[in-house]
Amino acid sequence: MARTATIIGGGVIGGGWAARFLLNGWNVQVFDPDPQAERKINAVLANARLALPALSDVPMPPEGRLTFHDTIGEAVEGSEYVQESVLERIDLKKKVYAQLQQANPGVLIGSSTSGFKASDLQEGSPAPHNIIVAHPFNPVYLLPLSEVSGSPKNQPEVVAKTVQIMKDIGMFPLVLKEEIDAFIGNRFLEAVWREALWMLVDGVATTSEIDDAIRMGFGLRWGQMGLFETYRVAGGEAGMRHFMAQFGPALKWPWTKLMDVPEFNEALVDLVATQSDAQSGAYGIRELERIRDQNLIGFLRALKDRNWGAGKVLRAHDEARAVAFHEATDTGPKSQPLVMSHCQVLPGWIDYNGHMTESRYYFANSESVDAFLRLIGAGMEYVAGGHSYYSAETHIRHLGEAKLGDRLRGELQIISADEKRFRSFVRLMKGDECVATVEQLCLHVDMASGKTSPAAPDVWANLKAIADAHADLPLPEGAGRAVGHKK
Repeated sequence: MARTATIIGGGVIGGGWAARFLLNGWNVQVFDPDPQAERKINAVLANARLALPALSDVPMPPEGRLTFHDTIGEAVEGSEYVQESVLERIDLKKKVYAQLQQANPGVLIGSSTSGFKASDLQEGSPAPHNIIVAHPFNPVYLLPLSEVSGSPKNQPEVVAKTVQIMKDIGMFPLVLKEEIDAFIGNRFLEAVWREALWMLVDGVATTSEIDDAIRMGFGLRWGQMGLFETYRVAGGEAGMRHFMAQFGPALKWPWTKLMDVPEFNEALVDLVATQSDAQSGAYGIRELERIRDQNLIGFLRALKDRNWGAGKVLRAHDEARAVAFHEATDTGPKSQPLVMSHCQVLPGWIDYNGHMTESRYYFANSESVDAFLRLIGAGMEYVAGGHSYYSAETHIRHLGEAKLGDRLRGELQIISADEKRFRSFVRLMKGDECVATVEQLCLHVDMASGKTSPAAPDVWANLKAIADAHADLPLPEGAGRAVGHKK
């Protein structure tokens, strides 16, 4: 049964939270008095559907149900968790909490506040322990960080529950040891923002030049290593101590105006807005969001491939969700084709026609055959021992179309087998429709000699048991057919 979250406030951040929960299989109930809220959230959701699945290497869960409600009481009914993302007015937030806790007294409430401490948000609440900060970064559906900050009134189990919910939707919960205004991320950004405003006011640089300094230089390093690890590397072989000795004295130099704040007036607003419009005004906001998302996907996938930084969070989330799909595959011989894999057509799998690209049919077959090899005891541990099955021939037939979001199931039948080889036939099924078949001959190889050899006795016994169970199955339609053969 799907879990349920409530989103209060459907702006950029609330919409991002809604998308993050929905695409991870939660039902989402939204309250926002803005008559445009449904349109705005659906616009964010459309971008998220193109972006978040592209970071996954296992099928996304079935998307949850999105509903909009006229009152806070209706929106929080039956909800396990609330994410509040209303305006940064503490009186408004407290009013929302009061209504939430009256309608659903035990519900856990996380706030997207950018700066208020949990203890400030909890004042006057009959159940302060159920109000906590869960501060995200935009776009919420892609960036994993959630700063979790409680007060002494939040019991450890409340913090632990918040952390687990964040992990369940693929986020990285960073728990603050102590309450501070604006938490970690925004405290850091505030310092950078102030310095950037002074450079604008002093005429030192434009908005475009400041952004170029970040995105062409240190921003690329920060995205994978942060601040301190970046400086550790800058210290060379001598490390951080050498870096501190070399650059530490600069802390006394008058480089920055960090403690001074430029006057916030119309002139400053005009200066920033005019330059920003010149810099980015050629693109609409939705287009800028899609450009940003695609760039983030490329960067995050690179980190995921290397199991580094934010990529570690993505990989761990995949592994946790993959367990359910592995459990849905067959685990032993039976007298019908074995369900060996489940996959979903992801954004990166699509070609210029909007269909699954050819290489991904081979990938889907490989997922099925690899799972079969693990089943018979010829997985990676077997390969590490010096033996493996090599593909010798592969023949694919495209019988139907697979498009974005389609869920495919790999059903494998063993046509023939002996101690040195097996011939498999995989049907890639979309529901009851077969979209492709892949016939493959695999040879067992001694990797040291590079020659075929008999499989280990236990591997052969497992393979033979399945081959015997499939021996009486009819030869699949299309098996043995070469390219151009008539039906």
